[in-house]
Amino acid sequence: MNMNERANENSWIPLIVVACASFIIILDSLFMNVSISHIVVDLNTDVITVQMIVSFNTLITAALILLSTKLQDIVGKKKLFSIGAALFGIGAFTAAISSNVIMFFVGWSAIKGIAGALMLPAIVSIISGTYSGKKRTIALATLGIMAGLADVSAPIIGGVITTFLSWRYTFAFELLIIFFILVMRNKIPYFKPAESKSDLDIIGTIISSIGLVLLVLGILTLTKDVTASICEIILGLIILTIFIWHELKRKRSGKVPLLDVDLFKDKNLCVGVSIKLLYNIVVSGTFFVLVLFFQSVLQLNPLGTGLASLPFCMGLLIFSSTAPKLIGKLNHKTLMAVGCIISIVGCLILSYQFKLNTTLLDLIPGQFLLGAGIGFIMALSADVALFDIPSESQNNASGIITTGETLGSSMGTAIIGIILILGVMGGISTAVDTYAPDYSGDEQFHQEVYDHFQKLDTIDGHDSVVVNTADIIIQNAMASVMVALAIVLGVILILTLRIKNINIKKQ
Repeated sequence: MNMNERANENSWIPLIVVACASFIIILDSLFMNVSISHIVVDLNTDVITVQMIVSFNTLITAALILLSTKLQDIVGKKKLFSIGAALFGIGAFTAAISSNVIMFFVGWSAIKGIAGALMLPAIVSIISGTYSGKKRTIALATLGIMAGLADVSAPIIGGVITTFLSWRYTFAFELLIIFFILVMRNKIPYFKPAESKSDLDIIGTIISSIGLVLLVLGILTLTKDVTASICEIILGLIILTIFIWHELKRKRSGKVPLLDVDLFKDKNLCVGVSIKLLYNIVVSGTFFVLVLFFQSVLQLNPLGTGLASLPFCMGLLIFSSTAPKLIGKLNHKTLMAVGCIISIVGCLILSYQFKLNTTLLDLIPGQFLLGAGIGFIMALSADVALFDIPSESQNNASGIITTGETLGSSMGTAIIGIILILGVMGGISTAVDTYAPDYSGDEQFHQEVYDHFQKLDTIDGHDSVVVNTADIIIQNAMASVMVALAIVLGVILILTLRIKNINIKKQ
């Protein structure tokens, strides 16, 4: 390591700059959730259109991630990251001054989607290329801390800004952070590009983009048309299989592949990426059901919803920041396994807590434990994935990690949404058998109950039978979700036991 590289490793400024980018990307998506109803009114559109815009942002990012990963080797990590940050600022400004939904789509979905794809892989690879050993563990864990901080602050900041000013000012807040990133970008070390434009695999880029778009699109639409979504997912997986075959063939012929498939032979990379995908399912799924319960059952506004979810977010934030300090006393495998167990306990506690008469105090212990355990997992999974990857393959590995994160975030809401619907239907059967046995097996009556359940905001004025029926439905649906999340965490626990831990303990 030369003097310049050692100077970079001794400074935390590069970490601060790229961590701000990670923070703002997560913040942006959560701001959108808080502001949807206001955007619908201001742009004279509807919720479905805004949700489609959100989906397209995810699709564009997913489609370009592998291309962006390769461009790091051709253009350079620092330059690509800076371009992404500048585009993010342009997208935020365009969205802020939008006069119609098309302009908003261009700014938020198109430009920001591209910006996210350029920045996300670069964030991980810049950190892995700048720091090593214990410092890299701390640096990668900091990304988890920033994610937790964004989770905590976004609903509150977004709620305050949207309620008292306008949703447009949330983008002004983002522009301030982008300005800081662009001003400080020269503090990021320079990494010399290792490849040329002629090494870019155009065919592989097209195939992978189509495959990832179909896969993510199928995941995002699972709750709307299950049959069509499954067909899209299967077709996407087939196309991605063709992509892998193409990449293997390209490498055997001596050409540079878009994705080095041989990296999947690394056990820790596969385990780490799988864990990141699964815990993102848990995080996005948890936020989905908590927000739904807080707003639909407890009738909280956006700011109240943000405050109500603080126990989960604070657990995540505190324990993700604690994890790096425990390395040396406990290894990665042990800490992540402990995190899984803590989160599973949190899920099981919460599975008994969701009722019509539930108070926010009832949800604090389970929320905190669920977030705390995930904090350990979030802080260390990227370090596990990158541990044995040689420096020349760090860019490729960062693309794989980012793809896993994107898929996990996309899958969480869709999968948990389906489980919630199934839980509702199961709860209806139980409730009808208990309180209206004469209607057991009556599909029309079940449908009427289901339609009524979707309007629980009017439940207070109904008789005890309706209230008791709704209470059982809520309990059954939310318990189903929490058990499902506990099962996913159980799978993560099994995966942590497969981590190759001998070298990691010596850091």
